[in-house]
Amino acid sequence: MGAGNQTEVLVFLLLGLSDDPELQPLLFSLFLSMYLVTVLGNLLVILVILSDSHLHTPMYFFLSNLSFVDICFTSTTIPKMLLNIRAHSKDISYIGCITQVYFFTVFAGMDDFLLTVMAYDRFVAICHPLHYTVIMNPHLCVLLVLICWLTIFWVSLIHILLVGQLTFCPGTELPHFFCELAQILKVACSDTLINNICSYVATVLLCMFPFAGILFSYSQIVSSLMRMSSSEGKYKAFSTCGSHLSMVSLFYGTSLGVYLTSAVTHSSQRSSVASVMYTVVTPMLNPFIYSLRNKDVKGALQRLLSRVASCP
Repeated sequence: MGAGNQTEVLVFLLLGLSDDPELQPLLFSLFLSMYLVTVLGNLLVILVILSDSHLHTPMYFFLSNLSFVDICFTSTTIPKMLLNIRAHSKDISYIGCITQVYFFTVFAGMDDFLLTVMAYDRFVAICHPLHYTVIMNPHLCVLLVLICWLTIFWVSLIHILLVGQLTFCPGTELPHFFCELAQILKVACSDTLINNICSYVATVLLCMFPFAGILFSYSQIVSSLMRMSSSEGKYKAFSTCGSHLSMVSLFYGTSLGVYLTSAVTHSSQRSSVASVMYTVVTPMLNPFIYSLRNKDVKGALQRLLSRVASCP
Protein backbone atom coordinates (compact mmCIF):
# COMPACT_ATOMS: atom_id res chain seq x y z
CA MET A 1 0.00 0.00 0.00
CA GLY A 2 1.57 3.29 -1.07
CA ALA A 3 1.86 6.42 1.02
CA GLY A 4 -0.86 8.12 -0.99
CA ASN A 5 -3.32 5.31 -0.32
CA GLN A 6 -2.55 5.38 3.37
CA THR A 7 -3.40 9.05 3.70
CA GLU A 8 -6.69 8.62 1.86
CA VAL A 9 -8.13 6.73 4.82
CA LEU A 10 -7.86 9.19 7.67
CA VAL A 11 -10.42 7.51 9.91
CA PHE A 12 -12.32 4.30 10.43
CA LEU A 13 -15.82 4.20 11.88
CA LEU A 14 -16.36 1.96 14.89
CA LEU A 15 -20.03 0.98 14.91
CA GLY A 16 -19.88 -0.15 18.55
CA LEU A 17 -22.29 -2.44 20.36
CA SER A 18 -25.50 -0.53 19.63
CA ASP A 19 -26.78 2.43 17.61
CA ASP A 20 -29.64 3.11 20.04
CA PRO A 21 -29.03 6.58 21.57
CA GLU A 22 -31.00 5.64 24.69
CA LEU A 23 -28.56 2.79 25.42
CA GLN A 24 -25.42 4.93 25.21
CA PRO A 25 -25.54 6.28 28.82
CA LEU A 26 -26.13 2.75 30.10
CA LEU A 27 -23.23 1.36 28.04
CA PHE A 28 -20.97 4.18 29.21
CA SER A 29 -21.77 3.59 32.89
CA LEU A 30 -21.49 -0.19 32.56
CA PHE A 31 -18.14 -0.23 30.78
CA LEU A 32 -16.68 2.54 32.92
CA SER A 33 -17.59 0.55 36.03
CA MET A 34 -16.14 -2.67 34.63
CA TYR A 35 -12.97 -0.87 33.53
CA LEU A 36 -12.43 0.70 36.95
CA VAL A 37 -13.03 -2.64 38.71
CA THR A 38 -10.56 -4.32 36.34
CA VAL A 39 -7.83 -1.73 36.84
CA LEU A 40 -8.26 -1.39 40.61
CA GLY A 41 -8.65 -5.14 41.16
CA ASN A 42 -5.52 -6.05 39.22
CA LEU A 43 -3.53 -3.19 40.76
CA LEU A 44 -4.53 -4.51 44.18
CA VAL A 45 -3.29 -7.99 43.26
CA ILE A 46 0.06 -6.53 42.14
CA LEU A 47 0.33 -4.43 45.30
CA VAL A 48 -0.47 -7.39 47.56
CA ILE A 49 2.13 -9.58 45.86
CA LEU A 50 4.83 -6.88 45.99
CA SER A 51 4.15 -6.01 49.63
CA ASP A 52 4.14 -9.55 51.06
CA SER A 53 7.37 -11.56 51.12
CA HIS A 54 5.38 -14.81 51.43
CA LEU A 55 4.16 -14.27 47.87
CA HIS A 56 7.60 -13.72 46.34
CA THR A 57 7.44 -17.06 44.54
CA PRO A 58 7.35 -17.99 40.84
CA MET A 59 3.59 -18.58 40.83
CA TYR A 60 2.82 -15.10 42.15
CA PHE A 61 5.53 -13.51 40.01
CA PHE A 62 3.68 -14.81 36.95
CA LEU A 63 0.34 -13.76 38.46
CA SER A 64 1.55 -10.19 38.96
CA ASN A 65 2.65 -10.12 35.32
CA LEU A 66 -0.76 -11.45 34.28
CA SER A 67 -2.49 -8.72 36.29
CA PHE A 68 -0.31 -6.07 34.63
CA VAL A 69 -1.11 -7.49 31.18
CA ASP A 70 -4.84 -7.54 31.97
CA ILE A 71 -4.74 -3.85 32.89
CA CYS A 72 -3.00 -3.05 29.61
CA PHE A 73 -5.34 -5.37 27.70
CA THR A 74 -8.50 -3.54 28.74
CA SER A 75 -6.79 -0.13 28.51
CA THR A 76 -6.14 -0.79 24.82
CA THR A 77 -9.84 -0.82 23.92
CA ILE A 78 -12.17 0.47 26.64
CA PRO A 79 -10.94 4.09 27.07
CA LYS A 80 -11.38 4.80 23.34
CA MET A 81 -14.83 3.21 23.42
CA LEU A 82 -15.83 5.36 26.41
CA LEU A 83 -14.44 8.48 24.74
CA ASN A 84 -16.44 7.81 21.57
CA ILE A 85 -19.66 7.22 23.53
CA ARG A 86 -19.10 10.40 25.53
CA ALA A 87 -18.33 12.46 22.42
CA HIS A 88 -21.15 10.87 20.38
CA SER A 89 -18.53 9.88 17.83
CA LYS A 90 -17.53 6.69 16.02
CA ASP A 91 -14.22 7.87 14.60
CA ILE A 92 -10.81 6.34 15.13
CA SER A 93 -7.82 7.46 13.12
CA TYR A 94 -5.95 5.10 10.82
CA ILE A 95 -2.84 5.31 13.03
CA GLY A 96 -4.95 4.90 16.16
CA CYS A 97 -6.67 1.85 14.73
CA ILE A 98 -3.41 0.19 13.66
CA THR A 99 -1.88 0.97 17.07
CA GLN A 100 -4.91 -0.59 18.77
CA VAL A 101 -4.61 -3.72 16.64
CA TYR A 102 -0.93 -4.03 17.55
CA PHE A 103 -1.28 -3.68 21.30
CA PHE A 104 -4.47 -5.74 21.44
CA THR A 105 -2.62 -8.58 19.71
CA VAL A 106 0.36 -8.18 22.04
CA PHE A 107 -1.61 -8.29 25.29
CA ALA A 108 -4.02 -11.02 24.15
CA GLY A 109 -1.01 -13.14 23.19
CA MET A 110 0.70 -12.41 26.50
CA ASP A 111 -2.40 -13.56 28.37
CA ASP A 112 -2.17 -16.84 26.49
CA PHE A 113 1.57 -17.22 27.08
CA LEU A 114 1.42 -16.41 30.78
CA LEU A 115 -1.35 -18.92 31.39
CA THR A 116 0.87 -21.52 29.72
CA VAL A 117 3.92 -20.57 31.80
CA MET A 118 1.80 -20.72 34.95
CA ALA A 119 0.65 -24.22 33.98
CA TYR A 120 4.30 -25.26 33.59
CA ASP A 121 5.05 -23.80 37.02
CA ARG A 122 2.26 -25.90 38.58
CA PHE A 123 3.54 -28.97 36.69
CA VAL A 124 7.03 -28.57 38.17
CA ALA A 125 5.68 -27.81 41.65
CA ILE A 126 3.50 -30.94 41.80
CA CYS A 127 5.41 -33.43 39.66
CA HIS A 128 8.96 -32.44 40.73
CA PRO A 129 8.53 -30.84 44.17
CA LEU A 130 12.06 -31.66 45.39
CA HIS A 131 13.63 -29.87 42.43
CA TYR A 132 11.10 -27.01 42.23
CA THR A 133 13.29 -24.27 43.68
CA VAL A 134 16.21 -25.34 41.50
CA ILE A 135 14.21 -25.55 38.26
CA MET A 136 11.97 -22.50 38.79
CA ASN A 137 14.76 -20.19 39.87
CA PRO A 138 14.34 -16.40 39.51
CA HIS A 139 16.55 -16.25 36.42
CA LEU A 140 14.40 -18.81 34.59
CA CYS A 141 11.17 -17.04 35.60
CA VAL A 142 12.40 -13.70 34.27
CA LEU A 143 13.76 -15.38 31.14
CA LEU A 144 10.41 -17.07 30.42
CA VAL A 145 8.53 -13.79 30.71
CA LEU A 146 11.07 -11.98 28.51
CA ILE A 147 10.83 -14.68 25.84
CA CYS A 148 7.04 -14.34 25.88
CA TRP A 149 7.25 -10.55 25.45
CA LEU A 150 9.84 -10.69 22.67
CA THR A 151 7.95 -13.40 20.78
CA ILE A 152 4.59 -11.65 20.83
CA PHE A 153 6.14 -8.24 20.05
CA TRP A 154 7.67 -9.57 16.83
CA VAL A 155 4.65 -11.62 15.78
CA SER A 156 2.36 -8.62 16.29
CA LEU A 157 4.79 -6.41 14.37
CA ILE A 158 4.64 -8.80 11.41
CA HIS A 159 0.84 -8.54 11.41
CA ILE A 160 1.01 -4.74 11.45
CA LEU A 161 3.56 -4.58 8.63
CA LEU A 162 1.31 -6.78 6.50
CA VAL A 163 -1.77 -4.69 7.34
CA GLY A 164 0.22 -1.63 6.27
CA GLN A 165 0.32 -3.05 2.74
CA LEU A 166 -3.47 -3.15 2.45
CA THR A 167 -5.75 -0.52 0.96
CA PHE A 168 -8.99 0.66 2.51
CA CYS A 169 -11.92 2.55 1.10
CA PRO A 170 -12.73 6.01 2.55
CA GLY A 171 -15.25 5.90 5.40
CA THR A 172 -14.57 2.23 6.17
CA GLU A 173 -16.92 0.92 8.85
CA LEU A 174 -15.87 -1.66 11.44
CA PRO A 175 -18.81 -3.54 13.03
CA HIS A 176 -17.05 -3.69 16.40
CA PHE A 177 -16.26 -1.52 19.41
CA PHE A 178 -12.50 -1.72 18.81
CA CYS A 179 -10.10 -2.41 15.95
CA GLU A 180 -9.61 -6.15 15.74
CA LEU A 181 -7.28 -7.74 13.20
CA ALA A 182 -9.93 -10.10 11.80
CA GLN A 183 -12.36 -7.21 11.25
CA ILE A 184 -9.66 -5.09 9.61
CA LEU A 185 -8.92 -7.85 7.12
CA LYS A 186 -12.63 -8.24 6.31
CA VAL A 187 -13.08 -4.58 5.33
CA ALA A 188 -9.85 -4.22 3.33
CA CYS A 189 -10.26 -3.30 -0.34
CA SER A 190 -7.21 -5.28 -1.45
CA ASP A 191 -6.25 -8.95 -1.41
CA THR A 192 -5.73 -10.30 2.13
CA LEU A 193 -4.58 -13.83 1.30
CA ILE A 194 -1.10 -13.40 2.80
CA ASN A 195 -2.57 -11.70 5.88
CA ASN A 196 -5.06 -14.54 6.42
CA ILE A 197 -2.36 -17.19 6.03
CA CYS A 198 -0.19 -15.34 8.54
CA SER A 199 -3.14 -15.10 10.94
CA TYR A 200 -3.88 -18.82 10.69
CA VAL A 201 -0.22 -19.74 11.23
CA ALA A 202 0.02 -17.36 14.20
CA THR A 203 -3.18 -18.80 15.69
CA VAL A 204 -1.75 -22.32 15.52
CA LEU A 205 1.65 -21.35 16.90
CA LEU A 206 0.53 -18.89 19.55
CA CYS A 207 -2.83 -20.35 20.61
CA MET A 208 -2.98 -24.04 19.80
CA PHE A 209 0.57 -24.86 20.94
CA PRO A 210 0.24 -23.02 24.28
CA PHE A 211 -3.14 -24.66 24.88
CA ALA A 212 -1.59 -28.04 24.08
CA GLY A 213 1.16 -27.21 26.59
CA ILE A 214 -1.46 -26.47 29.24
CA LEU A 215 -3.24 -29.75 28.52
CA PHE A 216 0.05 -31.67 28.68
CA SER A 217 1.00 -30.03 31.99
CA TYR A 218 -2.32 -30.91 33.57
CA SER A 219 -2.28 -34.44 32.18
CA GLN A 220 1.04 -34.93 33.96
CA ILE A 221 -0.33 -33.29 37.11
CA VAL A 222 -3.37 -35.59 37.15
CA SER A 223 -1.15 -38.61 36.53
CA SER A 224 1.10 -37.59 39.42
CA LEU A 225 -1.88 -37.03 41.73
CA MET A 226 -3.28 -40.44 40.90
CA ARG A 227 -0.07 -42.02 42.18
CA MET A 228 -0.36 -40.24 45.54
CA SER A 229 -1.63 -42.41 48.38
CA SER A 230 -2.75 -39.56 50.66
CA SER A 231 -6.14 -38.04 49.89
CA GLU A 232 -5.17 -34.94 51.84
CA GLY A 233 -2.01 -34.62 49.77
CA LYS A 234 -4.01 -34.94 46.55
CA TYR A 235 -6.44 -32.24 47.62
CA LYS A 236 -3.71 -29.87 48.79
CA ALA A 237 -1.71 -30.32 45.59
CA PHE A 238 -4.67 -29.91 43.25
CA SER A 239 -6.10 -26.97 45.21
CA THR A 240 -3.05 -24.93 44.17
CA CYS A 241 -4.20 -25.38 40.56
CA GLY A 242 -7.83 -24.40 41.13
CA SER A 243 -7.45 -20.67 40.51
CA HIS A 244 -5.28 -21.20 37.44
CA LEU A 245 -7.72 -23.76 36.01
CA SER A 246 -10.55 -21.29 36.52
CA MET A 247 -8.67 -18.59 34.60
CA VAL A 248 -7.74 -20.98 31.79
CA SER A 249 -11.36 -22.14 31.47
CA LEU A 250 -12.62 -18.55 31.46
CA PHE A 251 -10.07 -17.32 28.91
CA TYR A 252 -10.34 -20.21 26.45
CA GLY A 253 -14.06 -20.71 27.02
CA THR A 254 -14.92 -17.11 26.18
CA SER A 255 -12.49 -17.04 23.24
CA LEU A 256 -14.03 -20.23 21.85
CA GLY A 257 -17.48 -18.75 22.40
CA VAL A 258 -16.56 -15.72 20.30
CA TYR A 259 -15.22 -17.95 17.53
CA LEU A 260 -18.32 -20.17 17.52
CA THR A 261 -20.61 -17.14 17.61
CA SER A 262 -18.86 -15.69 14.55
CA ALA A 263 -18.86 -19.01 12.70
CA VAL A 264 -22.47 -19.97 13.42
CA THR A 265 -24.40 -16.70 13.35
CA HIS A 266 -22.26 -14.67 10.90
CA SER A 267 -23.56 -11.66 12.84
CA SER A 268 -20.93 -8.99 13.44
CA GLN A 269 -22.99 -7.41 16.23
CA ARG A 270 -23.40 -10.67 18.13
CA SER A 271 -19.71 -11.38 17.65
CA SER A 272 -18.76 -7.99 19.09
CA VAL A 273 -21.08 -8.53 22.06
CA ALA A 274 -19.51 -11.95 22.65
CA SER A 275 -16.04 -10.33 22.45
CA VAL A 276 -16.89 -8.35 25.57
CA MET A 277 -16.52 -11.59 27.53
CA TYR A 278 -12.81 -12.11 26.91
CA THR A 279 -11.80 -8.46 26.42
CA VAL A 280 -13.53 -7.03 29.50
CA VAL A 281 -15.18 -9.65 31.70
CA THR A 282 -12.28 -12.12 31.90
CA PRO A 283 -9.64 -9.52 32.97
CA MET A 284 -12.15 -8.15 35.48
CA LEU A 285 -12.83 -11.55 37.06
CA ASN A 286 -9.22 -12.76 37.33
CA PRO A 287 -8.43 -10.79 40.53
CA PHE A 288 -11.61 -12.12 42.16
CA ILE A 289 -10.75 -15.68 41.15
CA TYR A 290 -7.34 -15.50 42.79
CA SER A 291 -8.44 -13.54 45.86
CA LEU A 292 -11.48 -15.70 46.60
CA ARG A 293 -9.99 -19.12 45.83
CA ASN A 294 -6.46 -18.60 47.16
CA LYS A 295 -5.75 -18.63 50.89
CA ASP A 296 -2.26 -17.13 50.47
CA VAL A 297 -3.58 -14.09 48.61
CA LYS A 298 -6.46 -13.63 51.06
CA GLY A 299 -4.03 -13.82 53.97
CA ALA A 300 -1.65 -11.33 52.35
CA LEU A 301 -4.56 -9.00 51.59
CA GLN A 302 -5.70 -9.13 55.22
CA ARG A 303 -2.16 -8.36 56.43
CA LEU A 304 -1.92 -5.44 54.01
CA LEU A 305 -5.27 -4.03 55.12
CA SER A 306 -4.25 -4.43 58.77
CA ARG A 307 -1.05 -2.47 58.17
CA VAL A 308 -2.97 0.26 56.37
CA ALA A 309 -5.57 0.42 59.14
CA SER A 310 -2.88 0.67 61.84
CA CYS A 311 -1.15 3.60 60.14
CA PRO A 312 -1.90 6.93 61.89
